[in-house]
Amino acid sequence: MTVDPLLPQPATGPGGAAPRDDAARRTELAAFLRSRRERITPEQVGLPRGARRRTPGLRREEVAHLGAVGVTWYTWLEQARDIHVSPQVLDAVARALLLDRAERSHLFALAGAVDPMPGRECTGVTRELWQLLHQLTPFPAVVQNSRFDILAYNRTYGRLLCDLDAVPEEDRNCMWLAFTDPVWRAGLGDLEATLRVMAAKFRASMAEHLAEPAWKALVARLMEASPEFREIWAQHEVLRPVSAVKVFRHPRVGALQLTATSLWTGPNPGPKLLYYTPVDEMSRERLEQLAAEPAALAAV
Repeated sequence: MTVDPLLPQPATGPGGAAPRDDAARRTELAAFLRSRRERITPEQVGLPRGARRRTPGLRREEVAHLGAVGVTWYTWLEQARDIHVSPQVLDAVARALLLDRAERSHLFALAGAVDPMPGRECTGVTRELWQLLHQLTPFPAVVQNSRFDILAYNRTYGRLLCDLDAVPEEDRNCMWLAFTDPVWRAGLGDLEATLRVMAAKFRASMAEHLAEPAWKALVARLMEASPEFREIWAQHEVLRPVSAVKVFRHPRVGALQLTATSLWTGPNPGPKLLYYTPVDEMSRERLEQLAAEPAALAAV
């Protein structure tokens, strides 16, 4: 009999019984899926909220619909039922829940499956948001999550502090670049103050994500790579985001004074659109020059 990998199959261990560690993993997987589902608003995935919604985040049937998997099957998965999970279905669920790289890796590990496309990230950046980023040129604009991961950016932002296109995707994080990348650091007008403010904002945001693998992994990576980060992090400073004038020093176009403004991309905190507007006419002209340059000159 041919087995359909997209349908639930009973999982058995030696002697027909599921191993104890498998049961623990299923329980953890169920809790992880529920937590990811409840953090996503309908608006983030293009669904109407409706007047009678009481469920935090998405409903199970909405996740199933977005991932093109069966509602009953997905429900069993969140109930820690004893079923095997195919990589195809896990990929679909990861995309529906907008998981980042670390979360996707965690999902596959809990399911005991091999990720066919490791490194993939489901940023949730819609086509409309990409269009908005493009329309804001020559003003630098970027979509970030609260962990400072760079999810999308326009041409000017990609040339503001370094050639961002040349940076590996796993390193496209403002915290990582500010503490470890010499070119990025050279472009920051007040490096010491910027590092302290960024670390304080990061710590304030992390209070809601203390148990999440991606946050812990980034802190561990920074602790190992940067003595500056270790010193600042030990001070436990916190700061909420505020709009401010920032100075950037580009090696060719010169100094730019820009006002930073953040906009949430949905009704609840999550990814945000950060864009910079020039304070004076000289900064405007230099932004236009930067946006018009060939990509090969972006970080020379």
